[in-house]
Amino acid sequence: MKIVHVLTRLLRGGSEENTLACCLAQARHGHEVLLVHGEEYDPILRASVAEAVRVMTLEKLINSISPSRDISAFGQLTRLMRDWRPDIVHTHQSKAGIVGRLAAREANIPCIIHGVHILPFVHVGKAQSLMYLAAERLAAKVTQAFIDVSQAMRDICIANHLGSAAQHHVVHSGFDLTRFANAQWPQQSHLLLGTAFGEPKPPVVLMLAALEPRKRHVEFIEAFGQTVERIPNVRLLLAGEGPARSTVESAIQRSPFANNVRMIGYHSEPERLISLADVCVLTSMREGLPRVMMQYLAGGRASVVSHLPGVEEVVKHGVNGIVTPAEDVGAAAAAVADLLENEQYRARLAESAKLTDLSSWGLDAMCDSVELIYQSALESALPAARPNEAQIRAGLTKQTVGLHGF
Repeated sequence: MKIVHVLTRLLRGGSEENTLACCLAQARHGHEVLLVHGEEYDPILRASVAEAVRVMTLEKLINSISPSRDISAFGQLTRLMRDWRPDIVHTHQSKAGIVGRLAAREANIPCIIHGVHILPFVHVGKAQSLMYLAAERLAAKVTQAFIDVSQAMRDICIANHLGSAAQHHVVHSGFDLTRFANAQWPQQSHLLLGTAFGEPKPPVVLMLAALEPRKRHVEFIEAFGQTVERIPNVRLLLAGEGPARSTVESAIQRSPFANNVRMIGYHSEPERLISLADVCVLTSMREGLPRVMMQYLAGGRASVVSHLPGVEEVVKHGVNGIVTPAEDVGAAAAAVADLLENEQYRARLAESAKLTDLSSWGLDAMCDSVELIYQSALESALPAARPNEAQIRAGLTKQTVGLHGF
């Protein structure tokens, strides 16, 4: 197969990393793969797949809404797809999902698939929600299959008339499970924590998340004071990079507890950070089913996570983690303090986390499932795309049957 993946951004995050894993697996299986991403990208991440797949940067494709640039990106993608003539276009992320699917339709691509990593119309203002939902419904009309990261995401899509139940397939966001289950502390961990060499490790809270407003680092830093008041020597490690870095840095500088917060940026071995942590936390307001939650569980750590769509599929409140209301960051900070003060309860959650069945989050399981969905969707789409004998005799073979542009 010839496959095009389209991403708005190529940064360090779950949707990007599982897309890259699929690209590499597809290349190993002999498929011809082209990865197209927008102007925001990590050059190291880009280079990590450049030898196995073709990679193209589309600078007009941006995360924010910009009618002029969006129209330009639509035109560029349409021309690219007409020239390259892929069998499948697989879009990821909200903006690329809209622009990419409409461009694929305009280019008469036989099979269009969208990965539902996040729902842009959830947990936003009413006007934004209506606008995003209208755009998603338009793009859904030209989509053969949806790949959802959780059952809850699938259900929300169907309830909002984004495709039929038969078009939706749940595939969990895969990662290397053994890497997290067997991890050791990072080397020179005292430097990460800001402690002296040989000094006993203080209680550690880890937030492993891209620096984006929806992850709510700033709000958690502001609420973290109540944790420090109860556990004065606690350390909060913020691991990740992103567009909100300066905002997060300013929040730390303003905080009277700045000495308790350590911003360490991107770390190439997140499993070691999880091993170092006593409690892991995620306070996202809007997200799919974040893979980092499963990484916390695979690492055998007690965690406090926001109530997001699908979280109940893996994190059972009071059993293998704590789930707090998505709109209440203060509740997350209080729950972190409770766990740090109650070692027995924390250990019980950690042990249950370690025993959680995460087999469907393995890399091979994800890549194999995506491959099967491609084959099924393409087989269903191709008959509608082929001209029949009568049309051939009439000299209409230049017209693509059933796939007219808007």
